[in-house]
Amino acid sequence: MQATRPLLYKGFFGRSLDEFKRLSHIALSLEGIKGAQGPYELHSFRDPAAVQDCKVMSDVEIGGVSNSNLDWVPSPPPSSGIQPPSPHSPGYAKFYGTISTQLPKDRPEIKRTGYAAFRTRDRPPTVFGRSLWDIDPYAYLALRVKSDGRSYFVNVQTESVVPTDLHQHRLFLKQPGQWETVLIKWNDFVRTNLGFVVEPQTEMLRQKVKSIGIGLTDRIPGPFELCIERMWATNDESEADTVLDLSGTKEAEVEAPVVREGKLKTKQGQKVGWSDK
Repeated sequence: MQATRPLLYKGFFGRSLDEFKRLSHIALSLEGIKGAQGPYELHSFRDPAAVQDCKVMSDVEIGGVSNSNLDWVPSPPPSSGIQPPSPHSPGYAKFYGTISTQLPKDRPEIKRTGYAAFRTRDRPPTVFGRSLWDIDPYAYLALRVKSDGRSYFVNVQTESVVPTDLHQHRLFLKQPGQWETVLIKWNDFVRTNLGFVVEPQTEMLRQKVKSIGIGLTDRIPGPFELCIERMWATNDESEADTVLDLSGTKEAEVEAPVVREGKLKTKQGQKVGWSDK
């Protein structure tokens, strides 16, 4: 018998009540007119059950030998002297494993391996219909993370016409090994399909976001580890240690971005440039 996922514990009517409260708050606070009044939490790993609401993937699905895991880790006690993800946070998720580029011997059609990823699972429906995130009132995706310095991507999937489309952005961090809050402009995500940039580019369907996740596709053999406490939508830049903005509209005091070649390519083989800080 398969265990019921924690997302389902409240049941259909419990989830519907929570959604009703959220929509009522939007209406009563006139957010539709004034704009969003505060952050919108998308997924928090402060609860141990939150890791079970995510799907973990790797090239094992196509015969590779990379492995990936997503485990909940309690925050260190104050007496340890180790930096917690945030004050009074009970814990966070650790995404870790090993990347291998070894090709499966019995599947000659597989020419490329060496990836790992996780994403939030599709959210169960409510009385209002399918549960999708509407992040249209917000400018940024915020992530509280600690990285090992490898080249991770943030992946966003929407309820688009092409179900295999992803919107991706490099996850740039200034201080590997330290907790950071990173803000990425929703408008700066690049639409891709099966690893290639899609042309022409179209805007993300921001009213119907299905899932958010992080992937590692640098194909560098060896161990990896990325810790994440939570993901949320926001308009408040003051929450960030790093703001990634490719639009060129940032204030003068924000350090100018440096363009790097990315791992993503167009179908013509041209590499996509990314902003680094």
